[in-house]
Amino acid sequence: MIATNVLSITISGFFSGILAGFLGIGGGTVLVPLLVALGYAPIQAVATSALAIAITAISGTIQNWRMGYIKLQSILYLGLPALIAAQVGVYLSEGVSAPLLLFAFGLLLVLNIYLVEFRKRVIAKHKHQVQTSKDNPVIARITTGGTAGVLAGLFGVGGGVIMVPLQILWLGEPIKAAIRTSLGVIILTAISACIGHALQGNVLFVEGLFLGTGGLIGAQVSTRFLPKLPNKVITLAFRTLLIILAIYTFWQSWRIYRGF
Repeated sequence: MIATNVLSITISGFFSGILAGFLGIGGGTVLVPLLVALGYAPIQAVATSALAIAITAISGTIQNWRMGYIKLQSILYLGLPALIAAQVGVYLSEGVSAPLLLFAFGLLLVLNIYLVEFRKRVIAKHKHQVQTSKDNPVIARITTGGTAGVLAGLFGVGGGVIMVPLQILWLGEPIKAAIRTSLGVIILTAISACIGHALQGNVLFVEGLFLGTGGLIGAQVSTRFLPKLPNKVITLAFRTLLIILAIYTFWQSWRIYRGF
């Protein structure tokens, strides 16, 4: 790697770590398009993102654990089905062409734009009340964790953007607990996805370590300081970023498909 790539990768990892700690997501929505922009194959970007996300999530979760916010039982209930589902995602990613994988990732980014708004509405609705879910808790946990696992293996993302609102809706978790649990589950999904991709030879370990190091620092910063920022500012910035990344990802998918 040249020095410019090292700097770009580390800064991007730092930014993904900030998103991880503040929003309870893994940061793959940023990392995968960045790695593609730097010339890496889409499957390598997905696999390497999983490694970086694992490091980032571990950092943020350790900080939450030190502050006494971690419920290990909640993490395991969601994490165990996610471990298995992540391997399903890895298997699916191996059978998808590079243009189609990027196109699907772009659709995921567009979906995330809606999910950010969906999450905002869920939080506003349940902010001042204790929710008692009428759904079967076992099915709810398997569905929530399984969805996150498939996303981790297929796209190299943590799945937190869907895990947080589903925990609030289906499991009656308060928002802060849902974010912290999500970050803990992402450790398991990312490690499982990383192992699966490593066995296929897709993980770039040096790049992943630089991304993870930047993310580790970013997660420590966000878990301590960023919760004081207005939610509107964070939401607007995140949605704007998703729009830009989605447009770029669709464009790259078209370029690869046309052989440019």
